[in-house]
Amino acid sequence: MFSHIMVGTNDLDRAKSFYDQVLGTLGVPPGRVDRHRVFYMTSTGVFAVTLPIDGQPATHANGGTVGFAAASPAQADAWHAAGVANGGTSIEDPPGVREGPTGKLYLAYLRDPDGNKICALHRIPA
Repeated sequence: MFSHIMVGTNDLDRAKSFYDQVLGTLGVPPGRVDRHRVFYMTSTGVFAVTLPIDGQPATHANGGTVGFAAASPAQADAWHAAGVANGGTSIEDPPGVREGPTGKLYLAYLRDPDGNKICALHRIPA
């Protein structure tokens, strides 16, 4: 169901140090820094830590995203349309392909009616 989980931080270096150690005990390799984020990748999912994009201090869920796996770009588009049709708000760029540290991704972002940031993500095969 989930493609990734991302949480916010106010100190990326401190967060990387902490998660490198904590997740290292589970056999997860050290995080990879990509500008204002750190990614921890495994065969079963991705955990990430980010400085909030909006420039505001990180709080519970500010900078956080719950990502849901989509089987195709069309499914991500349908997810996005259903969200907007049912009280969600389209945020960030329109749904589409983005280049990331793991390759090409098709992403669609929403805020749910309570303001939680959610995402549909389809990983485009290389």
